This record gives sequence, C-alpha cells and structure tokens, in this order.
Amino acid sequence: MLKTPVLFLAVICLAHGLKAQNNTTLAEPLVVNPGKKAKAPSDAVILFEQGSLEAFEQVETGGAAGWKIGGRKFTVTPGAGNIQTRQRFGDCQLHIEWRTPKKDVKLGKEGQQNGNSGIYLMGKYEIQVLNSHINKTEPDRQAGSVYAQHAPLVNASLRPGKWQRYDIMFTAPRFNPDGSRRAQGYVTVLHNGVLIQHNAEIAGPTTAFSEQFPTEFPELPLLLQDHSNEVSYRNIWIRKL
Repeated sequence: MLKTPVLFLAVICLAHGLKAQNNTTLAEPLVVNPGKKAKAPSDAVILFEQGSLEAFEQVETGGAAGWKIGGRKFTVTPGAGNIQTRQRFGDCQLHIEWRTPKKDVKLGKEGQQNGNSGIYLMGKYEIQVLNSHINKTEPDRQAGSVYAQHAPLVNASLRPGKWQRYDIMFTAPRFNPDGSRRAQGYVTVLHNGVLIQHNAEIAGPTTAFSEQFPTEFPELPLLLQDHSNEVSYRNIWIRKL
C-alpha cells in the first residue's frame, strides 16, 4: 500500500533536486532600484527630466531641438519640426508623459487636428498621441493606437489639460542582411495604467516619412512628432532590454 506514495515522493524530491542543481548555472539578476511615482529606475536612460533637451536633436538638421522648454516639461513648437533622440534604441521599455492643449478645444479643432503628436519607436512605428476625450476620429488613429494598424483595446483618455502617461514595452522587428524581415515587431502599451495594446504585431512602418530610417539597423532614434499642435511632454525615460 505504501510503495506508490513512497515512489511518487522520491520522484518529486529527485525532480526538485535536479531543478535546484540546474538553477545554479543561471546568472544572478541585476539589482535595479525602482523609481518612485513613475520616476526612472536606476538602470534607465533619462531622456527628459527638467530644463534641457540635450538628449534630442532636430530631425532634418541634426541641430538643437527647437521646442519650448518650461521647467519640468517641454512643448511642441509648431513648425519647428520633429525631434529625435541622439541615442539609438531597439527593444525597450519606455515611460513618457504627455498633455494635449485646452487651446485646441477652444478653437473648435476636431479629430486629427486636436492635440495631435506621435511617439515613433525607432523613428518608424507610431504610438498615437491625440485628444481622444470626446473627440471622434478613426479608431486606429485615436490616442494609444498603433497608427493605422491597431486601435486601442479601450479608450483610457483624460480630458485636455490633464497629464497622461504611456508605458510602452517594445520588441523590435528583426531583419536579414538583405533587408528582408526575419521576425515581426510587437508592442504592449499601458495608457494611464490601463492595458490598451497587448503584444500587438507591427505590420511595418506606420508612415511614409519614416522610410528615411534604414531597416537593417537594430537600433534607431526615438522620434517625437510636430503635428502643428502644442502638445507637452515630461518625465521621459527608457530602458534598453
């Protein structure tokens, strides 16, 4: 009567012993100190915290980013052009906070003309920034969409003038030396703490101007878009994965 339970127990103990033995070959995880209140963890690259846009450059000229800085935030200066990071990134975790202007609502702007900007991973793959609080537009072009590819799972937008946040986990696509795609890219997005993109597959570049970036590079700049609306940004940090 006792043979089967004893044998079973012996197999379980042996399995646990083998598992423990195998685990000794694993590398010890790096110790990372988490940031408080959405601040950067200790292993993050801080792209903007206060007072300086030195981490960014103007896309067309490579010169200084010509957007308006105001303490702990900066604001798109319409007509100044897109800006991008001087450093390049591929797979990453990105935290970025943004705010659409009340001004656009007062001017009666609607749809894609109201609080429009964009966050371009590797300069190619846009996560849309827009006033999507009582502002109708195409579902795959509202805030949190992978532009023209995936609508957000839900609309978690706050009203204009309120600070909002994206936490983005990005797996970059992989390419062969000849430029052909070897593996798709994927993105997961939390909007104000709500899951709105869940491992969404990226079909390819989301806009024509991103063609300027070569496909074969594993890392490329993070780009922020000037879409003629005074959208503000703050507290931007990124972790390479």
